[in-house]
Amino acid sequence: MSGRKRVWFEAAGRKLDPGLVEQLRLKRKEDPYETSNDRLPVIVSYSSDTDAKKKKELITACQADNNSRLDKDIGRRIARGNLTPQIIKQIKDHEAVDRIYYDRIVTALLDVASKQVGSVELRENAGLTGKGVTIAVIDTGVHPHSDLTETSNRIVAFKDFFNDQEEPYDDNGHGTHCAGDAAGDGQQSDGLYSGPAPEASIAGVKVLDENGSGRLSGIIEGIEWCIAKKDDYNIRVLSLSLGSQAFESFRDDPLSIAVGEAWHKGIVVCAAAGNSGPEQATISTPAINPFIITVGSIDDQNTEERSDDEIAEYSGRGPTVDAFVKPDIYAPGTDIISLLAPESALEHELPEQVVDENYLQLSGTSMATPICAGVVAQILEANPDLSPNDVKTILKATSKPALNDVWGYIQAGKAVEMAGEYAGFQKAVK
Repeated sequence: MSGRKRVWFEAAGRKLDPGLVEQLRLKRKEDPYETSNDRLPVIVSYSSDTDAKKKKELITACQADNNSRLDKDIGRRIARGNLTPQIIKQIKDHEAVDRIYYDRIVTALLDVASKQVGSVELRENAGLTGKGVTIAVIDTGVHPHSDLTETSNRIVAFKDFFNDQEEPYDDNGHGTHCAGDAAGDGQQSDGLYSGPAPEASIAGVKVLDENGSGRLSGIIEGIEWCIAKKDDYNIRVLSLSLGSQAFESFRDDPLSIAVGEAWHKGIVVCAAAGNSGPEQATISTPAINPFIITVGSIDDQNTEERSDDEIAEYSGRGPTVDAFVKPDIYAPGTDIISLLAPESALEHELPEQVVDENYLQLSGTSMATPICAGVVAQILEANPDLSPNDVKTILKATSKPALNDVWGYIQAGKAVEMAGEYAGFQKAVK
């Protein structure tokens, strides 16, 4: 008994990622003979031995039908473009091609916190405010809110991958809220609505549009920019409150690969677990990467007591595609009040969440992630010599077990105490 003969994209093996195979399958239903000039947004990963000559040959091959184009390198080994199915079929086995991905949509993960994690006590007793540490918020942009600029302008860098504007702005509002979750100083609320690191600097990296969405390639480009500018702005932390469904191993997922590169270049990466809970195996990418810090959300019932805390129903659960246990840490993410970007999409779409002209209340692992990033800034201020692996180990080792020890709640005070112990050890071995 013979089975159905597989079409070319089903027989391509690892050359095409699962997301692209699905898109090609949908295209084939519409156009069985693949005669259409409709293009698909793709990311092409170059083979490790690709030189300039091979790359040029590949670019020429991509332009064979006058409709397709591989038009921009977004890293040392990847490029993005728009290709017809016919061209994808022709180039998939080119010697310069390692893999071709569908350039899928990535979205912002939206569905009393600083006191809860112990950051206020650290600020008051140890003077740790994240000063000298820059947190890159890779999101929808950042509005120059007075809680980030009035005492001193702490928005030290801004990069816009959508409209190429030089001055900070945020037409959606999600990124501004996240920046405040991490580093707002509460100027307009007498300190009530402040982040863990109110003196940390912010690098706003706009990779999502006014609707809170963007292409995979744009997110990767933003991460690559942060790596390139790490020393210029002392970027020590990336906060990624965005994600997309994970289809494959962290080793093959392009967004996971990008955050892994940042991690290994010395930048602590905090990524949201996602808001697809409470089902298991709902961790989004890039949070599937086992090296980085994956942040889940707890509902603290708006109290400082820990006894009534519970994992937020929406918070993504593990295991990951590779069966790794995730999230790594939990932070408050429900009903978080932070900065409002005026005239932004969120202000218009969620009027019931607007607290006043300066603040907005939101929930999601999007909020928990920058809160964790702010705590990381406090830890790095206490001990700047810590590696990303050190920081993750400290956060997990000092977290407060709860719910039968199956998850850990971030404890800033104990984390900083252990960071100091690391400093003593580091001096001893020098």
